[in-house]
Amino acid sequence: MSERRACRVLALPRSTKRRPPGMGEGHELVARIHALSERYPRFGDRKSYTLRQGEHWGVSRETVRRLRQREGLQVVKRIRKHRSVGVSTTAPTRAAYPKHGWSYDLVPDETTDGRRLQCLTVLDAYTREGVTIHWARSITAADVVHVLQRLFAQRGAPSYMKSDNGPEFIAQQVTTWLRTHHVDTPFIDPGSPWQNGQNESFNGVLRDGCLNRWLFAAVQEARRLITHWREEYNHERPHGALDELTP
Repeated sequence: MSERRACRVLALPRSTKRRPPGMGEGHELVARIHALSERYPRFGDRKSYTLRQGEHWGVSRETVRRLRQREGLQVVKRIRKHRSVGVSTTAPTRAAYPKHGWSYDLVPDETTDGRRLQCLTVLDAYTREGVTIHWARSITAADVVHVLQRLFAQRGAPSYMKSDNGPEFIAQQVTTWLRTHHVDTPFIDPGSPWQNGQNESFNGVLRDGCLNRWLFAAVQEARRLITHWREEYNHERPHGALDELTP
């Protein structure tokens, strides 16, 4: 088969095929960018550039962006239709120091056999640290109390726990237990997820970088992969709200 026809079949530009070795930009840099994209497939140009700075490659962000674009490594994001939102009627709460305030929420998923899987996420509102992710087939108010008991014993109690109006969080068993530990329980307005935006953002990153990436055959497999992802989020992923530091 001729070179012209072979390149046409493979959708390969002939100029690329004919390029002598060593003419392109740092093969070592390109290989490292590929390795990072394989390890962190949902990291975009900004986070890839931040990791490059940490390794002292001495390249610009534009160079990283151009190389990722040339290698076809862009992160494709779904464009959602913007909808008008209401005005909050709840007094805003803002964490002023680590462990001042935590927020928690439930994220649904399922295993490959179609059975339900739920994740209880707890986030430190100041440091953006994923405090824990508890997973089970179903999570009740008693499960929420059990998880908080373990966290309070390990880390101490925060000043408040923010959540939506899910039945697992507004249950008397949960609110009464938190009051006995002198923890406030601010609830967001119904249908107003933006009032708990930090936890919603964390849940979105969890969904995009872990739950949508992997298929879970069993709860044990989900436990291993989600635990690994949380460690990666807390210790390796640069966070824009923290000046590109990790939580």
